[in-house]
Amino acid sequence: MISTELLASNLLSPVVLAFALGLAARLLRSDLEIPAAIQSYLSIFLLLAIGLKGGVALRNEAPDNLLLLLVVTLACGVVTALSAYWAAKTLLRDSRIDAASLAAHYGSVSAVTFIAAQQFTERSGVPADPVLVALVVALEIPAILMGLAIAKGGSGLQWRHVREVLTGKTALLLIGGMAIGAISGKAGIDSVDQMYFQLFQGTLMLFMLDMGMTAAAQLRQVGREALPLLLYGTGVPLAHGFFGVSIASMMDLNVSTATVFGTMTASASYIAAPASMRASLPEANVGRCITAALGITFPFNLAIGIPLYAAFAAAIAAMP
Repeated sequence: MISTELLASNLLSPVVLAFALGLAARLLRSDLEIPAAIQSYLSIFLLLAIGLKGGVALRNEAPDNLLLLLVVTLACGVVTALSAYWAAKTLLRDSRIDAASLAAHYGSVSAVTFIAAQQFTERSGVPADPVLVALVVALEIPAILMGLAIAKGGSGLQWRHVREVLTGKTALLLIGGMAIGAISGKAGIDSVDQMYFQLFQGTLMLFMLDMGMTAAAQLRQVGREALPLLLYGTGVPLAHGFFGVSIASMMDLNVSTATVFGTMTASASYIAAPASMRASLPEANVGRCITAALGITFPFNLAIGIPLYAAFAAAIAAMP
């Protein structure tokens, strides 16, 4: 069972409170705005910073089972995409194309939710394994391709779709940041430490403030589908989160790492997946996917999901 102390520490963290402030700003019809150029800068900064951090750590302590972790993560991306598709067809009665679009979003991963989960484990005193940065990219790729394959049929999936996913902003910055961190090492990265590591927390708060305002705007578009979409946007992540924690625990990853891995599988993409769907599947209702992923699933995971996955990981670890 989740402890009230664990839940309170998460809800009262600066990251979650900044998100809540953004929600409040929209509900109060404040004129607060973060310009689009700054929004883009904040996301680039965070993705590159987390890539750099992971690259430095992997250079010093790359796990022996890295290949196995990558293969398992790729398989998880396929499984979560298929389950999200089934849930959309069953619960929401979606068409094949709209269900496939939701599958791509909910099988993929939210880099910002991943960062929030990392921050959660750091506050607990036991940071998650840095190899997870590489696994974020591995989880994103199969789900988006699976969604496109379901919508278009296997023969409709082309190399350009794969290229678009691999060269998208999230994958490029994370992989590029990891490469820079691994090549430069800690001594080399020390020269940019104040920029990318000392300022990380403050930048994340600004980004979460913007995410709160964006999520509030998306929620206004729910309309008559509110209840089914709410059930989908919370039920699917819960199932995926517990599944991810179970898989991570089976691979003997520690509680913190299992928590973050479970959060990764529970999260839904609202950056990479929408971009891919809009480019390759324009007939899909991508706006509805963003509403579910960002307006429902993101705040659910941020406030409640992450502590739940942590409690579940701890419960599995305590089993004889």
